[in-house]
Amino acid sequence: MNTLKLQGDLATDVDTAARLLQQGELVAVPTETVYGLAANAADPEAVNGIFVAKGRPADHPLIVHLPSVDQLPQWAIDIPETARQLAQAFWPGPLTLLLHKHPDVSPVITGGLDTIGLRVPAHPVLLDLLHTAGIGVAAPSANPYKKLSPTTAIQVFETLQGKIAAVLDGGPCEVGIESTIVDLTGVQVQVLRPGPISARQIADVLQQTVATPEQHQVVVPGNVEEHYQPGKPLQLFSSVHMEQALQLRPDGIACVVHSPEYSDSLRPGDIMLSADPEGYAQALYQTLYQLDQGPAEEIWLELPPMTDAWQAVNDRLLRAGKVVGDRG
Repeated sequence: MNTLKLQGDLATDVDTAARLLQQGELVAVPTETVYGLAANAADPEAVNGIFVAKGRPADHPLIVHLPSVDQLPQWAIDIPETARQLAQAFWPGPLTLLLHKHPDVSPVITGGLDTIGLRVPAHPVLLDLLHTAGIGVAAPSANPYKKLSPTTAIQVFETLQGKIAAVLDGGPCEVGIESTIVDLTGVQVQVLRPGPISARQIADVLQQTVATPEQHQVVVPGNVEEHYQPGKPLQLFSSVHMEQALQLRPDGIACVVHSPEYSDSLRPGDIMLSADPEGYAQALYQTLYQLDQGPAEEIWLELPPMTDAWQAVNDRLLRAGKVVGDRG
């Protein structure tokens, strides 16, 4: 298959992407979080193609991206008032609502579950595409299963070329990590995947307590022990242990740090990330991808603080790598 390279700032290319989706093809699309691998969510055969292209288990549910909150009743039933409150506060944006699925929704999308994850994305190119196509799209991250989520079109093209119809380039992703998933199907509102929208922000809108279980058995995207992984071994060090690691590391190791006091210990090829959670998250996957393509044999990374502000980043890192020693 010849994978087309399409530009999100060209109306003709957006039209082409919309036509491909309507025809049941797969198109990688930009979102504000990461690039997604999109298929017409109303076409079970097309959606099944996502699992094939990614090598993703068929019982792992997908998130459906909608052009507008007005489409919620087409995809979910028993929609609580909390859903409408959160949609008004955070949509378009990086928040996925877990709701009871509409009976007409194919179980292919939901992995056979009676719940469905829905969101309205904030990326202008994707919104334009959704309105042009007049459909909702199932769109998990556009990468092989368990590997690094892509935040640029070139990353998608290099890993999925020949497996999908097109890649729609909308530039680098602004957020850089996947959306928050909040479960609204039970008595207790709970965050099942931490992300750019924090539990505190959700609680402030709803004026109620929001649970944030460290571990749970609810099947949602990203809830597997190993995920978001670069191709090279990723070793994780607390800030305390990182100081000794920098001093003792052999050749062939690339380091990623965020503490300014370690700047003098860096070698060519090492990377200093932002000490701000949002800036760090935006650059994280791109940094790991860059080092994955470089000459280093392993990647050593300084873990951020284990605080609420860093919860989403730490969730990704602890699934992507192995902690050396304790977390400090």
